[in-house]
Amino acid sequence: MAVSLYHLAVDAHDLPLMARFWSAVLDWKILYEDEHEIVIGAHETALPGMCFLPVPEEKTVKNRLHIDLTPDDQAAEVERIIALGARRLDVGQGPESTWVVLADPEGNEFCVLRPKRTLTD
Repeated sequence: MAVSLYHLAVDAHDLPLMARFWSAVLDWKILYEDEHEIVIGAHETALPGMCFLPVPEEKTVKNRLHIDLTPDDQAAEVERIIALGARRLDVGQGPESTWVVLADPEGNEFCVLRPKRTLTD
């Protein structure tokens, strides 16, 4: 393979808050930290990771790219993630949706899907 997904870069105001939140959600750890970036991942050699980078501006519009999570138990995972600091978000998904839209502490949208075993179910 000529290229691999290395990490997702996330613009943030409070890098430590965002790194702690996503580390807890994904059961990852902080791999690198300084004032200009914090990198998290499952472990040092696992790809991809997430890198939080400081920006001065606030988030103002819906993300063009978002994360989808697939748990073993959707309802339990949604409640666990909300307890970590997420909030439910209505982006027009409707009551028949098989996913739940949440926002992280800085308002970035992400979805908790029903349990999935492949990329096509």
